[in-house]
Amino acid sequence: MVFLMFNVKSSFRIDIEAAYIPLILLILKIYIKKPISKVYILLVKILAIQNKMGIGDTVIYLPFIKGISRKFKSPVSLLTKKSSKAQEFLNQTTYIDQVIYQKKNDGILGSIKLAGELNTYNFEKVFIFNSSLRFNLISRLAGIKKIYQYPLFKKKNQHIISAAKKLIKDNLGIDVNENPEIQINKNLIREASEKLNIKPDEINILLAIGGSGPTKRIPAKTFLEFMKKIKNMKKCRFFLATGKDEGEQKILNEILNTEFKDQCVALDNYPINKILPLIKNCNIAVCNDTSFAHLSSALGIKTITLMADSPLIYGSYSTNMFPIIPDGEQTVSHDSLGKDKINPDKIFNKFMSIIS
Repeated sequence: MVFLMFNVKSSFRIDIEAAYIPLILLILKIYIKKPISKVYILLVKILAIQNKMGIGDTVIYLPFIKGISRKFKSPVSLLTKKSSKAQEFLNQTTYIDQVIYQKKNDGILGSIKLAGELNTYNFEKVFIFNSSLRFNLISRLAGIKKIYQYPLFKKKNQHIISAAKKLIKDNLGIDVNENPEIQINKNLIREASEKLNIKPDEINILLAIGGSGPTKRIPAKTFLEFMKKIKNMKKCRFFLATGKDEGEQKILNEILNTEFKDQCVALDNYPINKILPLIKNCNIAVCNDTSFAHLSSALGIKTITLMADSPLIYGSYSTNMFPIIPDGEQTVSHDSLGKDKINPDKIFNKFMSIIS
């Protein structure tokens, strides 16, 4: 619902669905004798709650948040954990109004404090992407009238994509089947290209070689074998994305201390908001199951996902994702422990099929 307020001789207010705004304006133009001097469109204030920890978790929910935004013709605010780093990669995405970080609000007093904070925003609707009674009660205490949520107390075996699809379909009547989308200012993309001397005659490849845990980190030798296979076929430049963990740095240094050193740009000292425009300049990405796999695919980059030790859905939910699983496996999940069985030949073949 949106509110239209008109300044004619005196002001008056009409509550209508956003889709009817053009029709209402036409009727008013015909039947109101005096000119309408101002039209104020006050969009409905909507909150989405996603309380999983990671960057990838937040990216996965973006199509559903965008669907909500499209339905109500209004950007959506997002409540999430600081560990999601959502403020760093969603600050230019137009269907996101603002990102609110959830503080450590443990216990009853913490919940009351969070409810009080949310109350100051005057949200009218909330979409809760979990089955938590806590967030349901917080939303009520915050004075939010319309609460849409997964069934309470039914967290067990809840599919991360299917549950979100059902919430939106059942309550808004829309099917969400699109890829996540992160928006970046074109000037920032151009500036990144100029700063790093991106050349159109080279294939610029994002290699996300890190990972949140050691079982997700494919060995350096696997990446190096892949790099050797394309060396004589394509003129390439490699952008190495990883974190500061000791294990991640070891993999980074193993790659940098090779014949490919001059073709590599290490991104471990870049903040996320600086890496995103650079990723947008890449032709393709090859990523462990790490935040950069989610970010690159949401930026529209074809992304080969190396799924060694995570449920396959995390590397296949977007049509921009092309998963590789360990040799000898039919699928992959937690505890697959397959990082040493990711085949560089399969990475190369998938790479060639995408860029050809």
